[in-house]
Amino acid sequence: MKLTPLSLALALVITSLPATLSPAQAQVRLPSLGESVSEDVGVGAEKKLGDEIMRQVRRDADYIDDPLLLDYVQSVWSRLVAAARERGDIGADTDGVFAWEAFLVRDRSFNAFALPGGYVGVHLGLIAAAGTRDELASVLGHELSHVTQRHIARSISSSSRQSLVGMAAMILGVVAASRANSGDGINAAIIGSQAAMMQGQLNFSRDMEREADRIGFQVMTEAGYSPQGMAAMFEKLENASRLNDSGNYPYLRSHPLTTERIGEARMRAQASAQAAPAVVTPEHLVMQARARVLGDTGVSALRRAQSQAADSDRHPPAAERMAALYGSALASQQLREPQRAQAALDAARALAGTDPAVQRAFTLLQAQIWLDSGAAPRALAALQAIDDHSRPLMLMRAQAALDAARAAGMARTDPLRQGTDALQTWVADHPQDATAWSLLAQANTQQGLRLRAVRAEAEERAALGDLTGAIDRLRAGQRMARSGLQGGNDFVDASVIDARLRQIDALRRQLYADANRQPPRD
Repeated sequence: MKLTPLSLALALVITSLPATLSPAQAQVRLPSLGESVSEDVGVGAEKKLGDEIMRQVRRDADYIDDPLLLDYVQSVWSRLVAAARERGDIGADTDGVFAWEAFLVRDRSFNAFALPGGYVGVHLGLIAAAGTRDELASVLGHELSHVTQRHIARSISSSSRQSLVGMAAMILGVVAASRANSGDGINAAIIGSQAAMMQGQLNFSRDMEREADRIGFQVMTEAGYSPQGMAAMFEKLENASRLNDSGNYPYLRSHPLTTERIGEARMRAQASAQAAPAVVTPEHLVMQARARVLGDTGVSALRRAQSQAADSDRHPPAAERMAALYGSALASQQLREPQRAQAALDAARALAGTDPAVQRAFTLLQAQIWLDSGAAPRALAALQAIDDHSRPLMLMRAQAALDAARAAGMARTDPLRQGTDALQTWVADHPQDATAWSLLAQANTQQGLRLRAVRAEAEERAALGDLTGAIDRLRAGQRMARSGLQGGNDFVDASVIDARLRQIDALRRQLYADANRQPPRD
């Protein structure tokens, strides 16, 4: 499965299409705004559906957890969510139930999509294409409004009686088939969904798009973003729509761009009391460069990114050249060429100002270059000197402490213990952070805490949606605890493993029941 081609079809495709449509006609159409939310899909059911889809998405190869890019997107997203909550768009019924989570997809196409239950996917190509943070906020605000206005629930036929797991499978099946340009696959997914509706009921997507435009604009401006961001993004899309986009702008197909919508966005921007233009910040330029590099990590693409900063035919402003050099350094690091990466990063530093976000990005890349070069103590010292408790710094510090302990042949060191404690505190509040669980498992293994390591490995599998794998690891932990060997005699850890095994096994059984299937015999 790959998450690109239908974008909003992944978000709103719970409605289905007549099986007679050709792939070119396979556009999702939504019920009217006046239609009541289906009793079949209340808030709890929508969240359950979203969680099931995300269990599959997190296991996809193109689901990417780049801590620095995700932190940047989250900084934009969290302000929008806070503004929506302040406005009352997020009610008490959904506030504590929906995830309100943004995640990244490794794909160069210009795309974002909303999922049931408050999840919003952001393609790296969108970050690379958005000229400012405000433009990025305009798209995220639009997608957030699809969630807050319950467009997904509205799109589900009240006559549908298929299981939630079946709905999730249909959504993912449509996306996978359309990614492969398989018309037969799309129609098979549609027919199998048992949710076909009369075409006349499905012709209201423009109304929902306009509603998402209007509310999204209000949310982004009340969050402090420039109203020019949405107009600028629409103009960018309008220019793209005149070209043969070769699949690079699927957002245009799932979010039909009309002259009316463009005009409304421009009028809103002109009428807004916050008429200040969107500003290109050095941080956004660096995040753009990072998204471009990580969007395609093939060797040829990385070689192009390496050489981009050396283009002598153009003389960009210092901030743009700084970002290009950062991208070149990151590409060299991905290619495991630390000397070339260091030279590009040094050149970028010479052009950088004092923006703390830019300096943090440089420090993290510098630390990674040193780690790749076997200089873990040097990376650790640099990271510990920074008074920053963000997730990207926490993860990098823990990795540097782990690498330094391994290089020294030491089971336990003070930095490793501190890094482990920080990770343990983090996962207690963020139990779905598979990256943190994975690092915690490695840190515990290094310190000889095998029972805790096995539990962390299980939690990583659960966070990635692999419930069977999580159960297997927890059972291995039970056996270890009973044997009393390999650090497996901690009563508290053993009790936690027993409790988590019961919880995850119950969840797996419930999922099988939702799908009307029997769970495998253990």
